[in-house]
Order: sequence, then structure tokens, then C-alpha cells
Amino acid sequence: MAKSFENEHPIKAFGWATRDTSGVLSPFNFSRRVTGEKDVQFKVMYCGICHSDLHQLKNEWGNSKYPMVPGHEVVGVVTEVGSKVEKFKVGDKAGVGCMVGSCRKCENCSVDLENYCPRQIPTYNGYSLDGTLTFGGYSDMMVSDEHFVVRWPENLSMDAAPLLCAGITTYSPLKYFGLDKPGMHIGVVGLGGLGHMAVKFAKAFGTKVTVISTSANKKQEAIEHLGADSFLISRDPEQMKAAMNTLDGIIDTVSAVHPILPLLMLMKSHGKLVMVGAPEKPVELPVFPLLMGRKQVAGSCIGGMKETQEMLDFAAKHNITPDIEVVPIDYVNTALERLLKRARNDISHSVSLLRLH
Repeated sequence: MAKSFENEHPIKAFGWATRDTSGVLSPFNFSRRVTGEKDVQFKVMYCGICHSDLHQLKNEWGNSKYPMVPGHEVVGVVTEVGSKVEKFKVGDKAGVGCMVGSCRKCENCSVDLENYCPRQIPTYNGYSLDGTLTFGGYSDMMVSDEHFVVRWPENLSMDAAPLLCAGITTYSPLKYFGLDKPGMHIGVVGLGGLGHMAVKFAKAFGTKVTVISTSANKKQEAIEHLGADSFLISRDPEQMKAAMNTLDGIIDTVSAVHPILPLLMLMKSHGKLVMVGAPEKPVELPVFPLLMGRKQVAGSCIGGMKETQEMLDFAAKHNITPDIEVVPIDYVNTALERLLKRARNDISHSVSLLRLH
């Protein structure tokens, strides 16, 4: 007999799920575990629609498990806490990002890098410790171990939920690779959900920011709206040549395959090109430009729980929020289609956000 997701756990829950690689979402009754002694249960108020949700819904990364309730930028209000929970009480604002578990014992976990734990449990499209599928934030409520729940700052609007993915994905590499020093010159490639957050954080750190895009129509929003200092059209050889050897580092947010060589040429000696987008196919890496200037190409993926909390507190202090478009949950399929079109045509950086309550 087929397993009933509605009766798998004791607490009834409701969300929107896709059942197959069509990626089409529809209403889904399922269940959540009972709030354990170290668990926090919360009512979901907002959940961001991340570009990675599109990849996962359609199994473009080859690891999708169905049925799937996506969503890993989740913010809500605490409704119940376990007896050993220390950080939260009922009524607090709380958030869950891209993970809900890790081994808590390995080398990475011991230094607050749960995001690099080999046994990390993703917020959706993964398996809980009891072997059941994890279901994400396109739902009415969540239950999570308090270690993987962040305190939502009082002066930060709950609709800034995309900070939990796009925010930490760009904040972490800027900090780790030392690209957060005032006066540095930082490049940001792509101006979608990740790119616009990279610009906002880099500016808050006091750096000079150049946005690099294939799309000339992004110039006005990059400079006038987001506060970037300059704008480069990557398809314009003259502009790219004039900007050679000017950047201390680059955050590359593009998730499509694209040439790396022109970006390496923009950097000074010892420059760091950090990839945070996730192209489905390999990109070509020319080695000579790395040698001739001791340049680095690196990657970065979200951040640990301690750093995610630090990022939220920094965002609250400096009033850094994502540019969002709030949509009701029953509009989710249209919102996903629009996200795909926007990404393909490079036409907008605003992030769609689901309102759940």
C-alpha cells in the first residue's frame, strides 16, 4: 500500500508540491513531526522563491525526490517550543534557510560550517534522520531543530526572507575571501536575486562596486537603484579592455555557462573570482591568466548557522533588504514561470516572495 504523507507524522500540514519533473505545483496535504524537546514549530508567514527551486522542481540537477514541497527562505512566527529550547519562545519571529540538519560532529560542524557537512540535511528534497522526506517552506508550518533556526531581528521585515539564501550566499564569500575592506573595488557578475544582494552587501562594507552584465538595460537599476559605482557590458570588448586589472575581487552569480577568461582579465594580481551561481554544465577554466598574477578561482555555498545569524543582524543594522514582489501561494506556478523568463532574458532582479498567511 502506498505510504500516506498525510499520516506519516502526527501534525497535519498543508503546502504546495510537485509530484514529478513537470515542476507544476498543486495543493498537498502532508504532516510534520511532533515538536521534540529541542524543536521549534512556527507558522510560515513568507517564503522566497529561489532560482534553485526551479532546478530542483524539474530535476535539472539529477537528485530530485518526489513529491517535493520546495522553499528554503522561510520566515514565520513561533507557535510551540520544546522543553530544552533556549533561544526561542512562542510569538518570536524565526527563520529557516537552506538546511535543517547536519551531523554536528565533523570537522566542518565543529567550526560552525554546517553548510559543508557531508551529512547536511537540506530543508527540502532531502531525508530527515527518521528517513522521511524533508518538505520546505511552500507550506503553512515548519518544525526544525532550534540549532537550524535563526532569530529574526525585530527591526527587519519578515518579507526579507530571501536573505536566508541569496543574502548569505553573497555575504559569506565577501567576508571569507576578504572582499569586505573599505576602498576595495569589487565586481559583481549578473544582477538577479544573488547579484543585487551582492551589490547591497559590498556597498555596505564600504567597497567600490562595478556590476558586470550582458544586458545594457540593467545599467540604470544597477547605478541609480542599487548604488553601484560603475557598470560594464561584458559583451563590449572596448569596455572590458578599459577595465582590465582594476578589480580586487569578483562575485560571479551567473547560473548559466559563461566565459571565465574575460573576468580573470578584469582582476588585479592576487584577485579572487568567487563563483556562487551553479551552472549545470562545466565552465572552461583557462590557467595561464591565473599564473600571470597569482589569481584565484573559488566557490562558496550559503553559510553556517552562526554566520547566517551574523548576516541577518548586519542586514538589520544597515537596513539591507532584498527587492521583492509579494505574491499569494496560489500564484506560485505563474511566479515560477516569470522567474524562468526573467532569468533567460536578464530583465529583472526582484525576487518573488510567497505570502503564506
